Amino acid sequence: MKKVLFVAVLMMSVLVINAQATKTTVTNAKSTKTTVKVADLQKSITDNIAKDYVGYKIKEATNVTANNSVTYNVVVVKGTATETLVYDKDGIFVKKLPHSTVKHHSTHKK
Repeated sequence: MKKVLFVAVLMMSVLVINAQATKTTVTNAKSTKTTVKVADLQKSITDNIAKDYVGYKIKEATNVTANNSVTYNVVVVKGTATETLVYDKDGIFVKKLPHSTVKHHSTHKK
């Protein structure tokens, strides 16, 4: 009975390790980013921003190609608020990216 249990645990371990290796391979795929002029953005993207992000201005846009998929990352700003919006190749809104907080280190000593 102990041998059967040991073999079962060993097989599960191999499956888990194999699954993790596969996941790592997929997430480490190369991507390319190309700057896009705001004037060259699709009308559907600029229309969506005008409608859903009233008062925001487009700061910059990039074309991102990863895993044979093209998306557009568009950074919009309004005052101190900044949002990064993702659109698919057809200009349809996909999601809003979460922002990481940037810590500023002070050089002043108290």
